[in-house]
Amino acid sequence: MTLQMDLPTADDYPTRKAPEPSLLYRRDPVAWPGRDKGPFEPDELNGYEQRGYTQVRSLVTPEEVETYMAELRRLSEDPKLRADERVVVEPTSDEVRSVFEVHKISEVFSDLVNDPRLVDRARQILGTDVYVHQSRVNYKPGFGGGSFYWHSDFETWHAEDGMPRMRAVSFSVALTDNYTHNGALMIMPGSHKTFVSCVGETPDNHYKASLKSQHVGTPDQGSLSMLAERHGIDVLTGSAGDVTVFDSNCMHGSGGNITPFPRSNVFIVFNSVENTCTKPFSAGAARPEFLGATDTTPVGRRRVSS
Repeated sequence: MTLQMDLPTADDYPTRKAPEPSLLYRRDPVAWPGRDKGPFEPDELNGYEQRGYTQVRSLVTPEEVETYMAELRRLSEDPKLRADERVVVEPTSDEVRSVFEVHKISEVFSDLVNDPRLVDRARQILGTDVYVHQSRVNYKPGFGGGSFYWHSDFETWHAEDGMPRMRAVSFSVALTDNYTHNGALMIMPGSHKTFVSCVGETPDNHYKASLKSQHVGTPDQGSLSMLAERHGIDVLTGSAGDVTVFDSNCMHGSGGNITPFPRSNVFIVFNSVENTCTKPFSAGAARPEFLGATDTTPVGRRRVSS
């Protein structure tokens, strides 16, 4: 670990460098040593290690869900935010797709990223204090919410943000019910143990295009077919207030939403304070702060009111 941080050019997960894709074995733990106690029971952590994800039912109360939904509506209707680079609209419409760095824009979501129900679980998985590498709210409105193609978040964070190790975990807080038919998250369980090395050099300012439709850094169909045949695909349905916790290297995506039922969630990436980003491994410059934070101040030092 220390060697990796001191020598960021020593790349255990090369990607966007070779003319052909490849599948590489994971070289990092899934649940890291250092935190023997926490909210997760041993069998829950074992399941997380095997599948790469777990779901915590009804972690957020109905009253809290309503508070977060009201804040989502406020943000989407704020005309000042529309001119902000942190706001991404659907490529085929003017509807808001995502708002990034939402914990710095909104006090409501600042409280959420410091909530011990989330932070203590992230600490337990990563074995250290954690900071927010990225946060956003995702809107997937009915009758046209766009899809997110298959990808590993770590591939992008490693290539473009300089994240050295697979020592980050994502929390997706459902603010609406997730059905099989309204663009629910899909994950290939067990895929987190294989890194897909992608092809294609990273263009300058790639993030501007990739936030709407990513092409560079997405896995090839052969690798996806192999992983799907080996692991299958889980569709993560559930109710508003459920939280999905998944490893940074899970192969995941979601389909479009042509139903009348919206699907919205708050997405928070916690990274270990021992895994701070260095120079990008496969890009000329790091992405902006709102996509890959350089502020590594640990979260969870203050507790939110109940």
